[in-house]
Amino acid sequence: MNKQVAIVTGAGRGIGKGIAENLIKKGYKVALADILEDVLTVGESFGDELTAKGYQLDIRNKDQVKSFMEEVNSHFGSVNILVNVAGTCNRKAFSEMTLEDWDLDVATNMTGTFLMCQSAIYPYMKEAGFGRIVNIASVSGLTGGVGPVYEDGSGGRSGIAYAASKAGVINMTKWIAREVGKYGITCNAIAPGVIRTEMTKDAYYDFSNQPIQKWGEPQDIATAVNFLVSKESSFITGVCLNVDGGSTMV
Repeated sequence: MNKQVAIVTGAGRGIGKGIAENLIKKGYKVALADILEDVLTVGESFGDELTAKGYQLDIRNKDQVKSFMEEVNSHFGSVNILVNVAGTCNRKAFSEMTLEDWDLDVATNMTGTFLMCQSAIYPYMKEAGFGRIVNIASVSGLTGGVGPVYEDGSGGRSGIAYAASKAGVINMTKWIAREVGKYGITCNAIAPGVIRTEMTKDAYYDFSNQPIQKWGEPQDIATAVNFLVSKESSFITGVCLNVDGGSTMV
């Protein structure tokens, strides 16, 4: 039975929740973190607190992140695995986006990921001589932001702040991978395509240019995470794995 300790942010719903559930089934001890209070109930739904526990956390807040890491270390033991899923996406048009809109996406998607990585690596993963980090980016960070169309008519493209910040996450991942490989730590990214979650359940997407013409599911991302956090992936680092039905190859 796997007794490694994993942290999953954005675990209150959607992709993050699916990843956390999958890791728990694989035998990991999992700390589920989310800014939404719902994560506390989600954590409880998995049963034993020695297996899974929910934490309400604002990943943009350096002090909260530090305290959270200390609490996880005290409760579960030293963190071995970090999966950064938490993010925001403002779909306003470029002409209508305010600086506040921009700052929120960048602070959550980039700064929050930076703080979580830094706090997990130093000191915990470095001292252990082992670590697996997976940052959930987006194909928007590669393409400039193609996306589904929502009921209110918005969408078609993700917002500029989202696309820019996810591109930043991909390159941050590569930078971290170069620094921490000597400590036995790998750092990779996953770029999901259109995934069916609570947020996209009523959205429309044109699959005519996507080879696998269907929505992805949270389980598709969770399966990719399973491999990248395993010991079998020890020679893979600095990679962005596109889980997108082939949409970025056409």
